[in-house]
Amino acid sequence: MSEVYAARRARLRERCHAGGSAGALVSRAANVRYLAGAAPQGAVLLLGKREDLLVWAGPEDDRPPEGSRPDEALRVHALSEPGGDPAVAAADLAAAQGADSLAVEEHHLTVARHRAIGSVAPRLRLADLGGAVEQLRLVKDEEEIACLRIAAEITDQALGELLESILVGRTERHLALELERRLVDHGADGPAFATAVATGPHSGRRGHRPTDRRVEEGDFLSVCLGAVYRGYRCEIGRTFVIGTSPADWQIELYDLVFAAQRAGREALAPGAAYRDVDRAARQVLDSAGYSDRLPELTGHGVGLEIDEDPQLGPAAMGKLDACVPVTVEPGVHLPGRGGVRIDDTLVVRPEADGGPELLTITTKELLAL
Repeated sequence: MSEVYAARRARLRERCHAGGSAGALVSRAANVRYLAGAAPQGAVLLLGKREDLLVWAGPEDDRPPEGSRPDEALRVHALSEPGGDPAVAAADLAAAQGADSLAVEEHHLTVARHRAIGSVAPRLRLADLGGAVEQLRLVKDEEEIACLRIAAEITDQALGELLESILVGRTERHLALELERRLVDHGADGPAFATAVATGPHSGRRGHRPTDRRVEEGDFLSVCLGAVYRGYRCEIGRTFVIGTSPADWQIELYDLVFAAQRAGREALAPGAAYRDVDRAARQVLDSAGYSDRLPELTGHGVGLEIDEDPQLGPAAMGKLDACVPVTVEPGVHLPGRGGVRIDDTLVVRPEADGGPELLTITTKELLAL
């Protein structure tokens, strides 16, 4: 993988040079990992004039966990003094290498940290790197997609096992903890985000935090979870009915959200505008009178973070590329009654390659559990 990380850093260096900066200081953890292969706690990456360095405060022989080791070709510079700031130290190292300018991630640095960098290396002209690394991360290579695929397989396994267990009488909180344990049992680094389990009147809420409410007969049960595998995160959301045949209103609402989610999935193609994917799903729900109950976004990118660019929303600017993984996750929540959310992770592929690749394959049939 060394050549992969070196190529990524070379692309970033080209962008820096084009913007008039001799190098870059990358501090956002996901960006450090993307460029260096690992991001130990608090580490920063310096793209220096003579040498690239991974700078961090830990002892040099303290290695990150398996699956997240730094690029072997990248030298690790451990701070000699405890309590030092790797970002400030990296700026000092850049100046020592003879750099006269440095691009920094202003959207990530605090004001105090930015001032400290300017203070330790006053002759360095600091520029804003902006979202340059995030833009590089947008399109995934096949190695990254393979990690996402495994994360999705783990997530499907964990959810599938839960569906085979007895659910009535168990709390949302207990079910969420069990799902997260099953993710790890099947090989995940951990959950990709806080697992959401919502029952009855809570169901269908985006980002619901599990409570001590117990599952009851006739409830909608909506679940949203995801695994992390080698740093890459996926997401799945499903809604079920507990114990009995679904009521007519539950079938009607489920079919509507399913149709919206299918429309969003079918709109995924290289060259499709972000807002058009959102519109495809949103107009299905709008036409049924639910325009005031819809989330701000129909979906978003996933990768080293669970919520990356692109953002699939009505005001989003830009067009999809091939090999961009995204979620499509419309939902409707009816206060006091509950609701439906259906969420998949897919990879944008051209029609010649079979269209969007569905990574999360747990059935979307409305099951009575």
